[in-house]
Amino acid sequence: MSDTTTIAKEQTKKLTRKDYESSQDVRWCPGCGDYAILATVQRSLAEMQIPRENVVFISGIGCSSRFPYYMDTYGFHSIHGRAPTLASGLKVARPDLSIWVVTGDGDGLSIGGNHLIHCLRRNVDVKILLFNNQIYGLTKGQYSPTSEKGKRTKSTPFGSLDYPISPLCLALGVETSFVARTVDTDLKHMAMVLQRAAEHKGSAFVEIYQNCVIFNDGAFKGITERSVKEDNCLYLEHGSPMVFGKDKNRGIDLEGVNPRVIETNGETDSLQVHDEKAAEPTLAYLLSRMQNPEFPVPFGVFRSIERPSYDEMLVAQEETAISRTGPGDLAKLISGPETWEVKPQ
Repeated sequence: MSDTTTIAKEQTKKLTRKDYESSQDVRWCPGCGDYAILATVQRSLAEMQIPRENVVFISGIGCSSRFPYYMDTYGFHSIHGRAPTLASGLKVARPDLSIWVVTGDGDGLSIGGNHLIHCLRRNVDVKILLFNNQIYGLTKGQYSPTSEKGKRTKSTPFGSLDYPISPLCLALGVETSFVARTVDTDLKHMAMVLQRAAEHKGSAFVEIYQNCVIFNDGAFKGITERSVKEDNCLYLEHGSPMVFGKDKNRGIDLEGVNPRVIETNGETDSLQVHDEKAAEPTLAYLLSRMQNPEFPVPFGVFRSIERPSYDEMLVAQEETAISRTGPGDLAKLISGPETWEVKPQ
């Protein structure tokens, strides 16, 4: 059988989750939420039938950053916080690729915060998955940028004095075109969010609540446990009123610009309707600020708008420049009129 025939058969073969699994042993702590995220990403890519040779996973430093080793795709384990930078460069060079960044609350929001901001504001067509466990796991349990105020850790034995960063508020504040949140214990919901992110043209930012069983076990227990989940979680659906609770008898409306919880008594006309496609991110931002126990914690797509991606605009700009001035000459540019020679006295 010729190589051409083999390649053709591989291209027509229906991909499964196993096709995306690498030969590397997965080495996270037993019970870590990363396992569920890895399995869901692999399953989702298979369901979307994205060819492995067109997929790249790029990570920084942290427990989550082992991700590229476990994917049988192209990958790059980069340096601390710089994954968005490498992803931006690769997308500009190869706009045909599906590029994913895997980062954590420490890697992405501390040393990598500036890189994350500029990747998102430029609307580079990359998908950024931020695993938020509110702790530094790889370096053994120090507080992170998302740890709650007063958090006692090895680095804050008397309690953290920092006010935590809200990943969603940050993403919305820099006009990210797709912003969502999901959780490692709800695989069906996570798969839906990942598919939405993959299909989005432009920067897609997904915060994933992820439990660290060793250093911050139960961080999201108060909202994700089965016994309290329906009362403490609000699942957002575009065009639908914001209803939650075991009996679907509570909802969210706005009093001026402030959200509030009300009893519905079966009536939903007065409730706020979710609009993920609003040009202004005002509603999405208000939702991103809602915290338990005063409010249910929102999950789903907060914002999904269309606007040109950075890589698209850059390619168009280059084509326009070439059509006007020609392809250019690198040697001529280097030795052009804006250079000078320093001669010894």
